[in-house]
Amino acid sequence: MLGQRRELSGLAAHGAWDVVVIGGGITGAGIALEAARRGHKVLLLEQRDFSWGTSSRSSKMVHGGLRYIAQGDIQLTRHALQERERLLAELPDLVVRMPYVFPIRQGRFPGRWPMTFILKLYDALAGIRDHRWMSRDEVRQAYPALNDAGLRGAMRYTDALTDDSRLVIRVLQEASLEGARARNYTEVLNIKAQGDKHELLVQDTDTGARLTLHARHVFNATGLWADRLSGMPPVVRPQRGTHLFVAASRLPVRDCLTILHPDDQRPVFVFPWKGQTCIGTTDIDHREGLQDEPHCTPAEIDYLLKVANSELPALHLRREDVLATMAGVRPIIASGKGKDPSKERRDHLVWQANGVISVSGGKLTTFRQIALDALKAAGLIDAATHRQAHQGRHLRCFRHAVPSPHGLNDPLRGTASGGVLQAQVEWILTHEMVVHLDDLLLRRLRLGVLCADAGESLLLSLKPMCQLYLGWDDARWQWECTRYRDVITHSYR
Repeated sequence: MLGQRRELSGLAAHGAWDVVVIGGGITGAGIALEAARRGHKVLLLEQRDFSWGTSSRSSKMVHGGLRYIAQGDIQLTRHALQERERLLAELPDLVVRMPYVFPIRQGRFPGRWPMTFILKLYDALAGIRDHRWMSRDEVRQAYPALNDAGLRGAMRYTDALTDDSRLVIRVLQEASLEGARARNYTEVLNIKAQGDKHELLVQDTDTGARLTLHARHVFNATGLWADRLSGMPPVVRPQRGTHLFVAASRLPVRDCLTILHPDDQRPVFVFPWKGQTCIGTTDIDHREGLQDEPHCTPAEIDYLLKVANSELPALHLRREDVLATMAGVRPIIASGKGKDPSKERRDHLVWQANGVISVSGGKLTTFRQIALDALKAAGLIDAATHRQAHQGRHLRCFRHAVPSPHGLNDPLRGTASGGVLQAQVEWILTHEMVVHLDDLLLRRLRLGVLCADAGESLLLSLKPMCQLYLGWDDARWQWECTRYRDVITHSYR
């Protein structure tokens, strides 16, 4: 298990590592798992918290991507759907099948029959059949607030929802049970080739302590930061996607509504998530510093409220209804053709320079297949093993049981309270390497975006547990609270 964070000096006692993975998002976690599973001595290092970047700020969907079919990327869709079905089967508490409803309107593309064709192909690639047509009356009965102008009905199909940050933690727990080590708030400052090995200078970002490590293989899975360590010309195009969280009582939905924005016809999702409703996402080039916590702009809030109000006009959503915002920056592999951000492909890229394997781009859903591609590029698996693992629908990714508290992982269950919340917090503080208060409230429990007060009313009850399990004195607790409030004010409100 991940456990609690130990002193940096403890890593030196392990001697040289077979594999060091830099980056604690879903891609790095997947590489660590697949490498450890094959018997390698693996260490994963993350400069901030696990899933701090893109992997805690996605659209929370484990899906094949209907638009990738429309773009002709059948292979990406097939791979994603294969992994979706695997995750649904292996992690039923964390990845849940979800109905998606796409309203069809007179004179608006796509119509019923193009969508029927696409969904037949979509289901065939997944090996299931669960799409169907909903009549106009059926749609109106399910969603009486839906704009009925030109409404003919809707196509209903299924994909899946998850808690992306908790999925990263689950992959890291699996990797730990396979023998891997992981440490957050540990930055790799320099990588130096030494024959067939690498020397890495690493630093604890909290204490400033430094240590030199050695490894045979180094994977740069830092996502947005991949260009900094890759030793090659930049390939990553940072693109920001923002989501809004609204109280479920104000925006009640039980399915994932897939609606087209009236300004640019981009698909936007409105879906239930952990007891509230989420609206997202935007897709714009991110031009701010990558070291800064991203934040949502007023224009993005207006953009998302506009699409929600165009489809659900009776609700009259306003800025005051927004509980929280969440901005994430995706590491898109640039085509170099100046495309609209929404039209860039979502596949990943693996490349090598100075003996370091770099990987960026890709989807949350396909983390296992991205990891396999990275291991093949490093020579840690051969072509036959790679092909078998890629194509094996019945190969398990998760082989260990992790007895986390009831309801903690469920992407549809609301915020816990009382003894249930206490059990969840105690588990997290013991087993999930919490270093700062925002690790707990924003990524492990999600209270920062689900509660109108960002969890402020719960701080008094959390204080004794944090002091007991993390050893914080009163001064450290006050410092952590100030830090947390600053993050919330700057980036989530």
